[in-house]
Amino acid sequence: MTEDKSNESPEERTRTTEFPEAKGKIIQSIQVYVAADNFSVNINFTDNTAIVLSMEPSLTVFPYLGDWATGERKVLKEWEPMKSISLRV
Repeated sequence: MTEDKSNESPEERTRTTEFPEAKGKIIQSIQVYVAADNFSVNINFTDNTAIVLSMEPSLTVFPYLGDWATGERKVLKEWEPMKSISLRV
């Protein structure tokens, strides 16, 4: 099982996930796949196991109405962030 550690502060958001199952294993190869429907990294070990990091690009939009009349941005209104929808089933 992965070990999920989250450290979040207002200044910096950091998320770290460790894979203790990989400790002591010998890496045979690392493969990076980039295709229209597949973004992944395979870390292949000599014992015929692998850790696969399957990635999905996402987008978050932070809409606001701004006034630059003074040359500086003044936020008049903000809306809730809009996040892309995951394609994973």
